[in-house]
Amino acid sequence: MSSRLIKVRDREVTIFEKGDGPPTLYLHGFADVHGVAGDLLPFHDALSKKSRLIAPAHPGCNGSSELSNGWAPGDLSFHYLELLDELGLDTFNLVGHCTGGWIAAELAVRHPERVRQLVLIGACGLFVAGEPTSDVFMHAQPERGVDYATLRNVFFNGPQTELGLRWFPNGRGDLDEETRRYAMLRYGSFTGFRPPYFYERSLIERLHRARMRSLVIWGEHDHMVPLAHGQAYAKGLPNSSGLKIVAGAGHAVQMEQPQVVADLIHQFLDD
Repeated sequence: MSSRLIKVRDREVTIFEKGDGPPTLYLHGFADVHGVAGDLLPFHDALSKKSRLIAPAHPGCNGSSELSNGWAPGDLSFHYLELLDELGLDTFNLVGHCTGGWIAAELAVRHPERVRQLVLIGACGLFVAGEPTSDVFMHAQPERGVDYATLRNVFFNGPQTELGLRWFPNGRGDLDEETRRYAMLRYGSFTGFRPPYFYERSLIERLHRARMRSLVIWGEHDHMVPLAHGQAYAKGLPNSSGLKIVAGAGHAVQMEQPQVVADLIHQFLDD
């Protein structure tokens, strides 16, 4: 794996890269690389076996500069377009998880000519009546000042899983990981703290523009973004290969079932 800071106009962007082959841009979520982990995880390693994986950190996360003028979906889309221009990537495969999936969907509907194939994993971004996204910021407040059980339940397949306790431990954890978690929550607060809460109401009406082949992957027990959102994405994307539900996993399905998710993506991209 290589790690570098890239200058994009007046901003710095932290990027992890690994592997060779067709370029795949990966946009991360909360329980993910850059969101909490300071290195690529087993899922990303598996994904890089057949592609050149490019994983930038969102603005304000893991050493990337914050945006100075705006944080709406359009602002973030332009941020990533400018990064892609700097990298010389005219077309690419696009994979996004959680909030990264939202930005991936926005890029796909705004600039479909640049996205070869699209994969959304537990992506927020849609308004689905009666199926609200979980309130991450409420659960980020520890019970009794130390217990993050409810936050772990939002991201993982239950409040006491081994992975959940590893990355979101009770009390005070590793300082670098704590800093990344805080930065990711701060990033999330710009995009989803106030209504609309982690969605753009008009996005569902624009999905028809994303005519590239697409795949939607969801954890069976996603407690952050309800399964109904995955069904809405799979229905709204015009060239969708359907919704794949991964058993025994929560919102961070790519962490809990890394090889299963990587295999689904490889099969899809190979087809």
